[in-house]
Amino acid sequence: MSTLPDRWRWFSDSRFGLFIHWGPYAQHARGEQVLLREGMDQRDYARAACAWRPAAFDPRAWARTARAAGFRYAVLTARHHDGFCMWDSALTDYGLAHQAAGLDAVAAYAEAFRAEGLRVGLYYSLADWRIPAYWAGPVRDPDGWARFRTYVHRQVEELLTRYGPICEFWFDGAWPRNAAAWDAQGLLAMMRRLQPDILVNNRLDACDPDAPPPPPGQIEAAGESRVLGDFGTPEHHTTADRHRPWEACHTTTSRLWGYAAGERWRDAAQVLDLLTDAAAKGGNLLLNVGPDADGRLPPQFQQLCARLGPWMEVYGSCLAGSEGGTEPGESVTWGRIIRRGATMFLVVRFWDGRGELVLDGLGTQALSARLLGSPAVLCMRQDAGRLVITGLPAEPPTDLFPVIRVECAGPPRPAAAHQPMWTGDPMRFHAWAMARGTSVWSDGRERDPAADP
Repeated sequence: MSTLPDRWRWFSDSRFGLFIHWGPYAQHARGEQVLLREGMDQRDYARAACAWRPAAFDPRAWARTARAAGFRYAVLTARHHDGFCMWDSALTDYGLAHQAAGLDAVAAYAEAFRAEGLRVGLYYSLADWRIPAYWAGPVRDPDGWARFRTYVHRQVEELLTRYGPICEFWFDGAWPRNAAAWDAQGLLAMMRRLQPDILVNNRLDACDPDAPPPPPGQIEAAGESRVLGDFGTPEHHTTADRHRPWEACHTTTSRLWGYAAGERWRDAAQVLDLLTDAAAKGGNLLLNVGPDADGRLPPQFQQLCARLGPWMEVYGSCLAGSEGGTEPGESVTWGRIIRRGATMFLVVRFWDGRGELVLDGLGTQALSARLLGSPAVLCMRQDAGRLVITGLPAEPPTDLFPVIRVECAGPPRPAAAHQPMWTGDPMRFHAWAMARGTSVWSDGRERDPAADP
């Protein structure tokens, strides 16, 4: 991927963003899409939404928690698929500001997060499940669709003119319409006129039905465009986008984005696994939380942040400006490699206490190694692409992932003969196996089949 322009450099320097799914669906505590997934009565849902009063909403507490955990930016759902607006929109009364709460949550969020030094992003769903024209589309209801699309464009304009600089704008819900139906080009032109430095994601178009399917085990979210958008948004998986910046969005729970009672939570090691995996591949992690109906961050999320913060203080520098590409050697047996320029950060996911770490297949000369957060003196030896680091303490300096910083003579590259396992010409392992012998016997020597073993 080409180098980012200066106005977007913050994105690759951040690597860690907070996604916040919050809306009246939190009252039902079964995720952000409960309205449609459970076929709820639209009128009952709307009555509950209009009566909603989040009594404990404190965006300053959210922002302090996020900053202490090492997040660098945040993205709040200004409107989800249920159509309820979290800001003071002049185009509808269906929103927090016009109903019982009398609250402009977007304004409060933007002010609080900027005060803590975090960049402010917004999510906006093109979909509005209340509106029949959204379902009918431009062919079946051209007049209704035209009115609805104008409403969408004007709401985006409100969000980009009332709340200061927005670092990224996160669209969703384009399905089942294409970019032409949404007038995506016109919408983007307006957005860039209002905020030239904004990053816009890749969800202004339905998936191309003629495109090849995603890799096995991965689901491409409806509305992920391969053409439109400044950055990619792999969802529930961490797959690098070779053509543009990207951020993988993951939940802190097992599945749901909005608040859900009884959901199962990821622990700190699992989250760091997601974060360092994204950074090692040259991307960001946008990690989600769903505040409860009163506006509180769930205690499980607060405990997670309390665990992440100390790690980020000591080791977080390994994430900024990381570069993706082919790994410079085999790291699977102990962790993963994050690269920046001539520096490698070896993220040790599995600490075995034996005092050394082996990186096989490195083709660049290593100059020095240091265990971050530890006074341990490390030594190295390197021969034929095999780097061995010794002097590691039996006990790791953190119960999460220790990091070893290795300075190299140049950008770390794999050795010319090195290829990842299970790829390339298998004959490259032939001599290695021949050194043992050719037979199935333990000593490798051939025997006369008629002879007594």
